[in-house]
Amino acid sequence: MTDQRTIAHIDCFSGISGDMFLGALLDAGLPEAELRSQLALLGLDGYTLTVGKKTCGAIAATTLSVESSESHPHRTLTDIRQIITTSSLAEPVKKTALSIFSVLAEAEAKVHGKPVETVHFHEVGGIDAIVDIVGAAIGLDALHITRLHCAPLPMPSGWVRCAHGLLPLPAPAVCELLQGAPTYGVELSQELVTPTGAAIVKALAADFGPMPAMTMTGVGYGAGSQELSNGQPNLLRLILGTARIAVEAQEVEVIETHLDDWSPETFPYLSERLFALGALDVALIPIQMKKGRPGFLLRVICDRTASLAAKECILSETTAIGLRFRTEQRWTLPRETGTVPTRWGAVRVKKVTTPAGEVLTPEYEDCKRVAIAHNVPIKAVYAEVARAERTDFTKDT
Repeated sequence: MTDQRTIAHIDCFSGISGDMFLGALLDAGLPEAELRSQLALLGLDGYTLTVGKKTCGAIAATTLSVESSESHPHRTLTDIRQIITTSSLAEPVKKTALSIFSVLAEAEAKVHGKPVETVHFHEVGGIDAIVDIVGAAIGLDALHITRLHCAPLPMPSGWVRCAHGLLPLPAPAVCELLQGAPTYGVELSQELVTPTGAAIVKALAADFGPMPAMTMTGVGYGAGSQELSNGQPNLLRLILGTARIAVEAQEVEVIETHLDDWSPETFPYLSERLFALGALDVALIPIQMKKGRPGFLLRVICDRTASLAAKECILSETTAIGLRFRTEQRWTLPRETGTVPTRWGAVRVKKVTTPAGEVLTPEYEDCKRVAIAHNVPIKAVYAEVARAERTDFTKDT
């Protein structure tokens, strides 16, 4: 089985802020009317939401600004949680928005050395930040985005003035939020990643790095409010796409050992034993070891429930005196076993569903059987199977 999900890649070459992210969602297809109607469910008054268009570096982008009559908001996490939980927003939207505010509160608490519940949000407690964060949650839900990826984030130097006075860039809360995320320094003295933007990334991004494999379905640009001193476009690009995800994702154990005093002629027997014990794959790789001696890397992949038996087998059947093992994630393509007709009778195959479509793969042992029985080259059997249509496939019952 496979599942096609909408994923999005945050291409933050000029950083990220709450209004840039929400602007990119609007540019990528979030209906403005839906955003406004959903935000109205918060029951907040005294603000004006303005959505517009701007050309930045010859690229058309969406701008978003929130003007509020509030002067010095000092809401706590409890205050914001109350606003969100008592609203009529959908539960997934509430959950996403609260997760962003929670990680933001934890970062602010650590920076200021206070308990989370007593931290007073300043800039990020205002109506504009609430609109940005809740709007982001609304947009992700409306566009059915189930997974976010994020590129490495640019880190400037210099200073920024806020409610706490002058703070070094990156802002302390941003440094807390982005621990564990890939970043890189840039020669700019302007704020690129705001605490709100960093909180969105921290709470929601499942992976960091280059754009993941996807079939692109849309793109949106959100423009920042400031002009960057180096002339580059102050834009956030959000790339939407679909990823074909195998539901048969598994956690497996990888067992390895180096062998330099073992005869590989017993490897076929070792493989048979390991597969009988539940191994999913077995490989023997030639390597050059210390003092120039030739050796082998034995690698076994197995389900964790079969790992103990596999380890005992390796230590019994080889000269290994120690093993390395680790847990890894595995995705396998959906597949079915069955047969296809040929001039020599039915031949066993696997039907594998790939992102590009279904593929019939011959089973070696059965092709070997047919080649020997009919005294034909095995490549002729493979060629016959390759000519079979997917409609010729008969699934095992």
